Amino acid sequence: MHHPHPHHEAGGCDEYRTLDRRRFVSLSSMSAMAAAMPAWFPEVRLASSQNSARDIVVSVFMRGGADGLTLVAPFGDPLYYAGRPTIAVPRPDATSPNRGTALDDFFMLPPGMAALLPAYRAGQLAIVHAAGQRYTTSRSHFEAEIYLENGKPDYAIETGWLARHLASSEPLDPSAPLRAISVTGGTRRTMQGAPRTLPIPNPDSYQLGSPNELALQRLFANAWSPMRNAALDGLNTVNVMRGVDFPGYRPANGAQYGDNYFARSLRSVATMIRAEIGLEAAHLDYGGWDTHANQGSVGRGNVMHDLMTEFSGALAAFWQDIMQGPPSLRVTLVVATEFGRNVRENGSMGTDHGRAGVMFVMGPAVRGGRVFGDWPGIAMELLEDGQDLRVTTDTRDILAELVQTRLGNANQSLVFPNYVPRFRGVFR
Repeated sequence: MHHPHPHHEAGGCDEYRTLDRRRFVSLSSMSAMAAAMPAWFPEVRLASSQNSARDIVVSVFMRGGADGLTLVAPFGDPLYYAGRPTIAVPRPDATSPNRGTALDDFFMLPPGMAALLPAYRAGQLAIVHAAGQRYTTSRSHFEAEIYLENGKPDYAIETGWLARHLASSEPLDPSAPLRAISVTGGTRRTMQGAPRTLPIPNPDSYQLGSPNELALQRLFANAWSPMRNAALDGLNTVNVMRGVDFPGYRPANGAQYGDNYFARSLRSVATMIRAEIGLEAAHLDYGGWDTHANQGSVGRGNVMHDLMTEFSGALAAFWQDIMQGPPSLRVTLVVATEFGRNVRENGSMGTDHGRAGVMFVMGPAVRGGRVFGDWPGIAMELLEDGQDLRVTTDTRDILAELVQTRLGNANQSLVFPNYVPRFRGVFR
C-alpha cells in the first residue's frame, strides 16, 4: 500500500493529494499476469536466465517529485545559494552543524542523506544528476508518473518497463511461483503486465483470506488457463511465503532497519532474497516529496530532512545487509522520481514542480563513488523555461543500461519502445 506521510503532506499540491486519494489499483494480480505478453509485443527472443547470471533488481519510486537539488546539492555553484536563501543546505566548509558532506568539489549530501556515505565511499553507490524525462515537459504528477513507469511518454502503453523485461525473459527459477513483487497496495504501473507478479503490501503477513486452499484449487482447476495458472501461482506463493522466516530474519553485517514502512518493506525484500525463493524483481514506493511549502532541507523535525533521514537510513541498511562485503549477492537497486523541483524557492519556503532531478543506483556491479551526468548549469539563461534544471540524462538511459548489462535482456526496443538509449557506464 502506498503510505503517505501525513505530517509531511501539508505543502503538497492539490493534484498530488487528489492523485493519492484515488491512487489507481492498476491491474489486479491475476489480470496482470494474464496480460504478461501484451498484443502489441513484437516477436522476441526470451532473454536467457543463464542460471543465476542475472541480477535481482529492486526498483524504488520517490513519488511526489523529489527535489534533487537538496538530495544532492550543488554547493560548488554560488547561484544555488542565491536562488534558495532559506532552504539551501550549508556548504561543507560552513560552521553550521547542518552543513553538508562533500562528495567531490561540487556536489554534497545533506545531513539527512549522510547514511548513504559508506555505500558511496565503498564505490557501490552512483548518483546521476540532471536526470529526468527528456522528451516530455509535463509537470503533472499523474502524467509524469505514468510516462516514467511506462518507459515511454505514451498513455496507450498499459505495461511497465520492468514488467516488459520480465515478460521477455526466462525465469531465473522456472519452478518459482513468484518472480516479482510490488510491495504496494496494488500493482504499480512499473510492474503491470509482469508474469508471476503480485502486489503484496506486507509480505511478512501474506496469507489467504480463506483457509480452504483445497477448495480454491478445485474451483480454479477447470478455469480459463490464464486465470487458472495465475490463481494456482497465487496459491503456491502463499505456501512459499509461509516457508520464509520473516520474524526470525537476522540482517547481515550488523545492518539495522528502521521501524517505518519503507524500512520494513526493504527488510522483507531482503528476507525473500536471502530465502532464495526465485524472486527476480521488487518494486517499492516512498511518497511525500511534494514539498511546495516549508520544505525544511536540514534540521530534525523539518519535512525534507525527516523524509531524507528515513529514506537514506532504509537504503543504507539494505546495502549493508545485502550488498556490503563478500560474498555479494547479485542485486542492483535503482531509485527514480517523476520530476525534480524549481531551482529557486517559492514564497512559501518550498519548491514547485520542476524538470530534472536525481537518480541513485546501488549495488556491487555499480561504478559508484561518483556523480554521473552532464551538469547544465543553473544560471537564468541556462534554465528550462527560465526556472528549471534542464534534463541532460534521460532516465531511460540508466534503466536501459541496467536491463541490458545486469539483467541480460537485449530487447531494448520492447522494454523502451521507440527509444535508443545512450549508456553512461554506470555498471561494470
